[in-house]
Amino acid sequence: MSPSVLRSFILRPNRLPTFSRLRPTSSPSRLLHVKTPAASTLANRSTPRSFQFAASTLLQQQHQCRYYADTVTIKVPTMAESISEGTLKQWLKEVGDQVEQDEEIATIETDKIDVAVNAPEAGILKELLVEADTTVVVGQDLAKLEPGAKAEGSSESKQPSTEASKETPKETPKETAKETAKEESAHSAPPKSTEAEHMKEQKQHSKPQTTTVSSGAASSPGTEGIGNRGEQRVKMNRMRLRTAERLKQSQNTAAALTTFNEVDMSAIVNIRTRYKNEILDKKGIRLGFMGFFVKACILAMKDVPVVNASIEGPDGGDTIVYRDYVDVSVAVATEKGLVTPVIRNAETLDVLGIDKAISEIGEKAKTGKITLEDLAGGTFTISNGGVFGSMMGTPIINMPQSAVLGLHATKERPVVINGKIEIRPMMYLALTYDHRLLDGREAVTFLVKVKEYIEDPHKMLLA
Repeated sequence: MSPSVLRSFILRPNRLPTFSRLRPTSSPSRLLHVKTPAASTLANRSTPRSFQFAASTLLQQQHQCRYYADTVTIKVPTMAESISEGTLKQWLKEVGDQVEQDEEIATIETDKIDVAVNAPEAGILKELLVEADTTVVVGQDLAKLEPGAKAEGSSESKQPSTEASKETPKETPKETAKETAKEESAHSAPPKSTEAEHMKEQKQHSKPQTTTVSSGAASSPGTEGIGNRGEQRVKMNRMRLRTAERLKQSQNTAAALTTFNEVDMSAIVNIRTRYKNEILDKKGIRLGFMGFFVKACILAMKDVPVVNASIEGPDGGDTIVYRDYVDVSVAVATEKGLVTPVIRNAETLDVLGIDKAISEIGEKAKTGKITLEDLAGGTFTISNGGVFGSMMGTPIINMPQSAVLGLHATKERPVVINGKIEIRPMMYLALTYDHRLLDGREAVTFLVKVKEYIEDPHKMLLA
């Protein structure tokens, strides 16, 4: 074998037709594996030892880099201490697709957030071991990846040689056949093929869970002519299942009781109307109502600290945990359900800092970028149903917390002020608390304190 041929073999081993595909081996003597004994003898006799050593060194380096058909198993990542399983929501890549390192290839749905599965290395996805909508556990094998490999034609298309770039590339019979088939399917496809494709598309987009019952089969003679009456059965996602489980747990565990009050929002409305544009221009913060309520609750907790406490221990709890810090959970509605991201150490923030934190975590929740750390913990919850028009309601305690404050819609109503009837923007407040821990006196006192701070915000500066 001439030196030029061997050099080509070293640099592009899969281009030499007389040699088989190189395979990794731990034996240096077998590194020059050839297809036939004759070819092997020819290589050994006519190849200088310097080129044989170069080939051996190159193949060893390639084997260390797992250039050949090594496979890497992609597993379910560790998600959090409290999450051990999830549902493989969807595959974002298919078998044979080229993936880059850290590229997202699948999504796992948990009872709190969606977790991305990323490729540990660049390569080709060789096999999917789990189908979509399947329950998976942490550490379970999901797919196999051939690292370092590239999809067919990717290297030539991305890095053409100098000679090839000068010449017009020739169409291969396979490419010509593809283009011809496309043209025929686009311009002269037979009606039968079109009908088959249409039926296939309908089948893919149809929902097998939907059950449609004709009016003639299911209706009585008095309901004829109403039309088709369909039913759709959709399996609950993990977040909804977990929410249902926790709410039922709260009802079964806490001795829940709700106390109400109403608050005059005039002072807060005036402050917001007067300063919101200036604050937005100077600090980029949208001044809202939530910052005032969070701050009012934190100050009221100084007088009634048990609102920020919780019951812990076996058999329903036998220990009261009092806290010097306040981690406020703010309920945020998303497409998948309700989440409660946490503002940590809220007692250290002013009204603008709280509004900024609420805006940031709310945006993360709505865009699906919320993390498990954002949802963990929380010592007190505020839920604002007023943004949806709620007038009054009884929020459910977010266990193991001891209380939750529900805000409702602000509406102009006639109220008596100093013996006169005036129209004021009024809001109903609802505090649901765990009667095992809070007495009625403490719950009512807390809510009255919140009312006083909201109706006279200057007290917040003096508290």
